[in-house]
Amino acid sequence: MRARGHDVAAVYCPPDAAAGKPDPVKARALELGIPVHQHRTLKGPGIADELAAYRADLGILAYVTQIVPPAVFEAPRLGSICFHPSLLPRYRGGSAIPWQIIKGERRTGVSMFWVDPGIDTGPILLQKEAAIGPDDTAASLYYNTLFKLGVETVLESVDLIAGGEAPRIRQDESHASYDPLLRDEHACIDWAQSATELYNLIRGCDPQPGAYAMRGTDKVRFYDAHRAGSADVTPGTVAKIDAQGLTVAARGGALRIGKVKVDDKKLPAVEAAALLGLEVGDRFK
Repeated sequence: MRARGHDVAAVYCPPDAAAGKPDPVKARALELGIPVHQHRTLKGPGIADELAAYRADLGILAYVTQIVPPAVFEAPRLGSICFHPSLLPRYRGGSAIPWQIIKGERRTGVSMFWVDPGIDTGPILLQKEAAIGPDDTAASLYYNTLFKLGVETVLESVDLIAGGEAPRIRQDESHASYDPLLRDEHACIDWAQSATELYNLIRGCDPQPGAYAMRGTDKVRFYDAHRAGSADVTPGTVAKIDAQGLTVAARGGALRIGKVKVDDKKLPAVEAAALLGLEVGDRFK
């Protein structure tokens, strides 16, 4: 941002996790001598005044996990803009990437919009399209495609605003859709669904929360899914176990699962099968 002639007044990010890597945005900001603020909530008293004291021209929200109240996003002189990983108004909500894969979309994109009090409802500033690969997972789509595209779109949006050329295009509500946060309740495999539907579900839930099937009372989570032709057995039945993974029959096809999570450990599927005592002919529920 600084390389393009824009100064960064301050960075706001959530408090550090108890364990794990530090927030990379925070780390980079401190390295550059930019003030960093970490509040458990942005609704607290005095936060809007704290932000307003920086006399910033623009706020930029990118993958914000906290609720940002109007007093905060309206504090900058020009208001705030927000990044979203879909072509709005479709796929509003905090789990836009996985839901696009789960629902079989082949095209996606990123949107920059002007923040208003709604959930991803503000006027569009800029959008760019991208393809969803046939084997993309939620993780690969983000890291290999949307992350870089998103950075480019944020920078271009700021330049448009600085040049007085940024549009405010009203979203067409007749095309709007909203999906909930992707949780375990959405990740359960139903063997009545087609092989294509299950393939999309597993990819969309990879890496979180992990689509799962039941073996007894245990949730067995599947990752690294690939199409594997067909298997002439009941859907959910283990058709093959080898070094390439676990092949499970599905309606109208079969899926090869490369990795399986057991007891919170993600393992190569062949190792997980041995640990679970899985054999060809066993069936997941």
